[in-house]
Parts: sequence; structure tokens; C-alpha cells
Amino acid sequence: MPRKKPFSNKQKKKQLQIKRERKRGTGETGCGVELGGQESDTSDSETTDVRRINQQPASAEGRYDPNRFRLHFENESKEEVEKRKKLCMEKLLQPVSDKELEVNIDDIYPLEKGLGFPQRPPWNYSMAREVLLRKEEKSYRHYLDDLNYRNLPGSLSHFEHNLETWRQLWRVLEMSDVILLIVDIRHPVLQFPPSLYHYITRELQKKVVLVLNKIDLCPPPVVIAWKHYMTSQFPHLQIVCFTSHPGQPYSTVLQKKKTRRKAGSSQAGGPIDILKACQDIAEGYVDMSSWELKIQRDSVAERRDEQQPDEGESVLMEHQSDSTMEISSPSQELYKDGVLTLGCVGFPNVGKSSVINSLVGRKVVSVSRTPGHTKYFQTYYLTPTVKLCDCPGLVFPSCVNKELQILAGIYPVSQLREPYSSVGYLCERTSFLSVLKLKHPSLLENDCRQGDRSSDELKWTAWDVCEAWAERRGYKTAKAARNDVYRAANSLLRLAIDGRLCLCLRPPGYSCLREHWENHPGLPEIVALQGRRTEQAEEGEREDEEDGESSTESEEERDRDADDDEDGDDEDEGFGHPKPKDDKSRGFTVNMYNVLRENECE
Repeated sequence: MPRKKPFSNKQKKKQLQIKRERKRGTGETGCGVELGGQESDTSDSETTDVRRINQQPASAEGRYDPNRFRLHFENESKEEVEKRKKLCMEKLLQPVSDKELEVNIDDIYPLEKGLGFPQRPPWNYSMAREVLLRKEEKSYRHYLDDLNYRNLPGSLSHFEHNLETWRQLWRVLEMSDVILLIVDIRHPVLQFPPSLYHYITRELQKKVVLVLNKIDLCPPPVVIAWKHYMTSQFPHLQIVCFTSHPGQPYSTVLQKKKTRRKAGSSQAGGPIDILKACQDIAEGYVDMSSWELKIQRDSVAERRDEQQPDEGESVLMEHQSDSTMEISSPSQELYKDGVLTLGCVGFPNVGKSSVINSLVGRKVVSVSRTPGHTKYFQTYYLTPTVKLCDCPGLVFPSCVNKELQILAGIYPVSQLREPYSSVGYLCERTSFLSVLKLKHPSLLENDCRQGDRSSDELKWTAWDVCEAWAERRGYKTAKAARNDVYRAANSLLRLAIDGRLCLCLRPPGYSCLREHWENHPGLPEIVALQGRRTEQAEEGEREDEEDGESSTESEEERDRDADDDEDGDDEDEGFGHPKPKDDKSRGFTVNMYNVLRENECE
């Protein structure tokens, strides 16, 4: 009998990882609840129903499982992926009308579809911990079964399948007195589930403050229109506009990051408005004078170009990674001991961590464009009477187009199996040719015969756009040196998520009332909050600044195409320091409103 070869270290590690996955799948660590109760991993296997996203290496100390709260999305079959890929090669892009950019919240969350969210089942102190966990898992399975019964396969968007992450939401809602529901102003109705709002206000009898974040990426008339639309749909909803980066948007598509301009111009816009909203809600229950003083002190520190608060100040932070698993009673008493607890809830990539950093006045939460970067909720004390709870990003079930979901940043771009359909969706709704300066692939192949034709005259497919961008950026495959269209597609999607290729949705009826919103009396307030200035002021600053675009093409490539798995604090630091720099890069100057077809709003 021939002797078996001993396992290599790599094979042993792989076997150990498989055992750990099986152990987690059986529910021994409390996170084995998935669609149909089947096993899953991060591979593209068609035998699983759920795909686990963002695999993280295990901690050497073994204190907690870093993959316990990672994203769980429904897996797609290989046939579906190949079908969409083929369609992107053949379907010609057709620009859509402005009316197509208008979105109604009832179309995203229709009542007849039963698009709620899993709620914690009733319990009492006599229950053992294991009994409670099994009851929660059973309730969650019933929720998924009912959701699948009401909706046809493939009709729903990507949504969270990880029970552990939903448990984090339950705990944050129980602990908080006021909920800050944070959304991206570019597509707010995608990230505002009415079921969550009604559960908080009716069942929990708590208040919700809607934070319209990233308003610096949206034209002021659209911000005003969204604010009035949400008020009309939810009359008792407090609405606050917020931005961590007031100032002009990116001046170039390939600009690395928003760098600081001058001291005193980088203060985040919106913390004082959140304070006022909370004062209206908790007036007479909590003394928030210390919070108001803190905001004023942080503002002075910003003007003095101080990146850190005084050495005597500190931020008390509590890790709550295991609190959600303990049997703890929902807080029936609001503002207990005179302390206001704010719960920060929202979808991935809406800027929750940046809002918290801005409120705290220093960087206490790392930020990343990678969805699911926040692994568990933590508590931060702003002052002795005000504290914040940060909840991991959660994707609620909806009927939104999956391509639009990806452009909203809820799915890690680096792990997309088919990014081309999302690129096509983006290009049909933006002036991509004038922004990206692309040359049609057919012109590159037949320069002699079609030299007199321009790219504007030719028909484009999503695949053509990716191929032209790969040629423009020099993305090549390693073996055959062909244009790397997959890398190019990922690059374009990152540009959209970061706001360089800006796609803003509009509320219903915006096209008909465009003139009304463009002359609304509230525009100056939004413009001031965005930190925008006149063209003359911008031109004068350009003359004073040196040309900062000195990076080479290879440096730009490393800048824009770093993997999403790199959780570096690359995009922003969340508390007002980064500012856009007016780079003078030829051929890539972007008029943000031109991309939005909003020239008259500039």
C-alpha cells in the first residue's frame, strides 16, 4: 500500500477553516441561521443559498470572531450572472429621461409585499440563554419563509441574511432614546424603510431624526426637494441635513481624496442642527448645555487648525460586541439618569461612522468605502449627558433595482461577480462621455477607416464603456495583456460610490416643479451648509494654490483601484478635516451639475 502524503500547512489551515465554518453553521456560536439553514462560504458555489461577504482573518487572541457580523446576501446562480454579462455586451445604452430619475418610496417598499424586518420575539427572565437564542432563530426562519412566500424568487433586492447583525439592531433600538436614521442624500428613499420608522415610533414609542448625509454631493434644489418630500410622507419626522466635507466637490474624476484647503473652512456641517433636533425632542429631560459647549469648542479648534482636542479631554468608549447576546430588558425608561442615548442606524456606506466622528470631534471610528466595515456596535460618550451607539450597517429587503443598490454602495465592489450591468445603469443616467473622455473601442481598432468619426456618433454598450476605460487607464490582464474590463468596471463603480461620477435620484414630481425648487427661499441655507462659494472666490483660490496634481499614471491607478478589502481610512476621516483640492488635471475636469444635467442649478 502506498503511503499517503502528509498534509501541507496550507491544506491543514484550509481544513481547520472548513471545520470552523461548519461549527458556526450548526449554530454552536449563535450565527448559523441562514436562508434554508444551509451552509455557505465566500466562494461562488451554486450549491448554497447565502453568500458570506468580507471574510476576515481570525484573531490571534481568539477573543471574538471577526466574521460573526459580516454581510450575508442571497447567492446568485452562475447562469444568471452569465446571462447578464452577455446582455451587457449586446444591449445598446439609451439615455433615460429626467423623469426616470424620480423615485417614489412606495415603489421601493410596497405594502403588499410585506417588506418588514425581523423583530425580536417576546421573552422573559425565566428563559435560559440557549432557549432565547433558539426562539430568536425560529422567529427569524419564519420571517424568511413568509418573505419568500410573498415574493417571487429574484424579485427582491439584496438584503441581510445574518441573524447576528439583526440582533445588533435590536440591542441598539432597545438602548437608545432617539434614533438617528442616516441616509445618503443621493438616494434617500432606498435607505429609509417605512417598517423600521413605524416600529420605532409606534411600538417603541421613540423619536426618529432623519439625517440626510453627504449633501455636498447633491445640487441644493434636489436637497430641498427631498427634504420636503420626506416631510410630506412622514409629517412627524425630524429632518437634518449633514455633511462631513463642506466645500466644493471633487474637481477631477481621478482625484485621490478630498484634501484640506485652509484652516477654518473644514468644519462639518450639521452637528448643531442635530443638537437642535434633540433639544426639541428631549427638552426638560436632559441638560444638553455641555453638548452645545462641546460643539462650539470643536468649532474653535477647527478654525485654529487643531486636529486633536485638548489633552485633558477624552472620549469614553465602550465595546458592546457581546451585549446583544445577553438577556437584557429593553429600556422602558427614557433618558435614564438624565442621559440622552442616540442610536445611529442606517444602511452600509451612508456615512454613519463619519457622522459619529464629526459629532465626537475626533476620529474614533475608522471609515471605509467597504460595506460592512463596522463589525459591532459601540458606545461613545460625547458629554456626561449624551452618548452615541453605532450599529453595523443593515440592508433591509426592498424592491429596488439591484444595479442601483450596487451603485448605492451596499455590496463590496471587489466581490461583485458581474459589475457590467451596474456600469450600464450608471452610464444611461449620467453624461459619462463628457466626463470620462472615452474613445470608442471600434475607433481604436480601425483608426484608418473611421478616423473621421467621433465617439459621440457611435453606439455604446456597457462592455464598450468598460473596455474604453480600461484602455484609457491602461488596465491590462496579466497573461494576454488584453484590456481588463472587469477591473475597469470596478473602477467606474468606485468612482460612482465615492461621488466622482455622481448619480442623484429625485423625488416624484421634481421635473414638473424644477423652477420652484431652484428658486426656493431655503436654498441659501443649504448652500451655506454645503460650504460652497462663488466662482470668483474659487478662481481666486486656484491662483493662490500650487498645482497639486503631480502623481503619475501608476500612482493614480494605485489610488483608485486599491481593493475594497483594504479597510484603510482612505476616504475620509469623518470629522471635517479633509477638503477638496482644486487640481488642474487636463481632460478630467468635472462639472458635478453637468453630470446631473443640472447646469442651471450651478
